Formats: sequence, C-alpha cells, structure tokens
Amino acid sequence: MLIRRATLLDGDVVDIRVDSRIAEVAPALEPVDGEQVLDAGLGLVIPGLHDHHGHVHSAAAAADSLRVGVGEVHDRDDLAQVLADAEVGDDGWIRAIGYHEAVAGSLDRDGLDALAPSVPVRIQHRSGVLWTLNSAGLAAVGLADHPDGRLRSADRSWSDALKRRDTAVDVLSRRLSRYGVTGITDATPDLDITDMVLLAEVHRRGGLRQHVHHLAPGKRILHDEDLDLGELTAWIGRRHDEDAPVALHCVTAAQLVVSLAALGDAGVHPGDRIEHAAVVPDDQLDVLAGLGVTVVTQPNFVAERGDQYLADVPAAEHQDLWRLASLLEAGVPVALSTDMPFGDGNPWAALRAAVHRVTPSGAVLGARERIDARTALTLFLGDAAEPTRARTVAPGAPGDLCVLAAPPEDVLCDLDAKWVAATIIDGQVVGRDERRD
Repeated sequence: MLIRRATLLDGDVVDIRVDSRIAEVAPALEPVDGEQVLDAGLGLVIPGLHDHHGHVHSAAAAADSLRVGVGEVHDRDDLAQVLADAEVGDDGWIRAIGYHEAVAGSLDRDGLDALAPSVPVRIQHRSGVLWTLNSAGLAAVGLADHPDGRLRSADRSWSDALKRRDTAVDVLSRRLSRYGVTGITDATPDLDITDMVLLAEVHRRGGLRQHVHHLAPGKRILHDEDLDLGELTAWIGRRHDEDAPVALHCVTAAQLVVSLAALGDAGVHPGDRIEHAAVVPDDQLDVLAGLGVTVVTQPNFVAERGDQYLADVPAAEHQDLWRLASLLEAGVPVALSTDMPFGDGNPWAALRAAVHRVTPSGAVLGARERIDARTALTLFLGDAAEPTRARTVAPGAPGDLCVLAAPPEDVLCDLDAKWVAATIIDGQVVGRDERRD
C-alpha cells in the first residue's frame, strides 16, 4: 500500500510504500496499479507501538472476569455482595481479578468461604502472582487439604487442572489495534511450547493480528520469602550457557538487589531484562547501569495505583517508585509496557503517566521522574528482540505502522489514543477509525 502525505517525527512530509517491509520513503511517490492508497492528511506516522510486557490470554480472559479491585469494591461487605451476585462461568467457576488487601484484608480459603458462594471461586491478586481459592475451588483442582488456598499463578501443578475458558483473543486484538499496537511481548512465565504454538496458530489465522514474542521459558517471578542468591545465579548461568537471556520479575527492593547480585555473579547476556523495577533504591542505579541490563517498566501504575502507594509507602521511599528519568540519566536501557491486564492495556495512558506522573486523585508521585513526551514515545517503539532500539520509518524496516490524525506537535502535546486513525501490520490495515474517512 501507499501512504501519502505522512509527517514523520522529525517533521519531514513523505509518502511511504509499505508491504511486509517498508519499501520506499520519499517526498512524492506515484501509486502503482491496484495499490491501496491511504492519505495521512499530514498526520504523524510512526512505527507501530510495541507493548514490551503484557499477558495475552490473561488480558483476553479479563474481559469476562469479575473485577474486585480498589476502584470496584470498597469493603468486605461489598465484596461479599459482588461475589453473591456474580454469574458462574461456563467453566463452573467465579473468576475474579484485581484484588488488593485494601479492599478486605488478606484473603485465604477460610475468609473466602465466609464471603463467597459455595461454588468454586478463585480471586487473583492485582500483582498477578497469586490466586486465592475457596474450599470448593480447592476441591475442584484436587487440593482439598490445602492449608490456606493461596496458590501461585506460575504453579502449573494446580492450574493445569482448570478447564480452560475460551478467551476472546480477537476482541483483544481489535482493541489493541485501536491503540496503534502492532506487537506484544508476552511475559507470562509458565507458557510451554504447546501454548506458544497455539497462540502462533491464532495469529496465523488472523485471530490475533499483532506480532507476539514470548519471554518464557526465561521469565522468572521472584518472591521475597524464598529468595536464594546461589540458586538464582545457577539458573541464570544455565540459561546463559544455552545462549538464552533471562527476564526477572522485580517488584520489591529485595528482589531487585538479589537479581542484580545474581546477574553480577553469573554475567549478563545482551537480552537480559529486569521486569517492572517497581522499587529502585538510589544505590542500585549505578549497579543497573554498570550491568547494562534492560529495564522494562510500567509508569501507568503511577496513574492507576498512585494514591495507594502514597498511603502505603513511607514518604522517604516515594522517590524509589516506578523510576524513569533517573534510570535514563544513569544510562540504564529502558523500554515501556503496560502489563495488561494487571495494568491498563492502553499504551497512550502509560505515555501520559510517564510525562505527568499524576495519581487518580490528582497528586503528583515522583515529579523528578517525569520525562518528555518524545522520549516516552520512543520507549514504545523498540522491537521484541531489541526493546530499547527505537524503530524508524525507513526503507527495510518492518511494515508495521501507526497513522495518527494530527501532526507531531499535537500528538506529543495530547498523548491520546483518539489520534489513532489507522494501524498497519505487515503492510495491511488491521484497524481504522472510520469516522476519519
């Protein structure tokens, strides 16, 4: 296809001929017979956004899951009423997501039995790493004698016993196309080769238009209660011996410190990543920079959960939360993502959070960590293999583009998905705002 009158980030106005790769970029190109022509109307055209950390099946499943987060449920009685009113899914379960202790305290099987109907119920913590099952749910997965019903998400010994829900991946794909997203790095840690092949088949058949890259089996979630420097170092070493990178989930200072120590002992592979880096103490900035490991972080959590952080985290530690500017200033390679569905899957909301760092109540969390809009945008333009190398609109680049209905200065001033006029993957329009035709 031919895109005419496209404005690039540097302000140049060009025509773009694109197939699976960008073939030509020039001030004026003539259409060839049968070629689809899209007039960008001097709007900004950028490489398609790549969400560098998300969870495809979980994001699709979230569409028909009960939401029981702080914004949806207010106390224990409210949670009990929401669960009582919930419809049981076709898999026989009530599946709820987004729970935080601020709603009704720490959950276990006994507490959930008192709150929930007698059908199988499972509630996922908003961190994504933990599920709580009631007694009926534990019996359904063969764990009737489990002491507290708190099960880790990455433990397939119980999750494989679940009947898999049909997830509307195509609906998710269409939503991401409206955001200009052309690629996703799936950070689900427990995927096996069968899961990956099935998702690749969905992609081949057009159910999921975005390109998908997987971190598994090199993704690992860490837990403060069982951090083991020697074991983690050995695991990293085995991955590196196979010329394979690792991705370490770090949401606490302890997890980050142990991860960086393990990487220091084992050595760093060029593709190694720290996922989230939700808490980075001052003394770890130079360690991160020295190792050269990439941080993939989510500033959207400041906008989504910032008020909870302000209430729960000591004021002296606020500066450590969801750093961005200080990481870049220290020379740490950084890429952005949304962590959908645990975060809002709209990358434009994450971009606004990176620039403004405003919480839901309007407070500012970490003003010194703000970055400018152009820098923020480039952190969503890397590819899966090299998250921090921003793609450009140039011959030979992938044919994955986002066409916006405004010039660069307007888009960068008002970072919003409303500007997305068309999303192009492999030279084909997969999402288009027909209101702009």
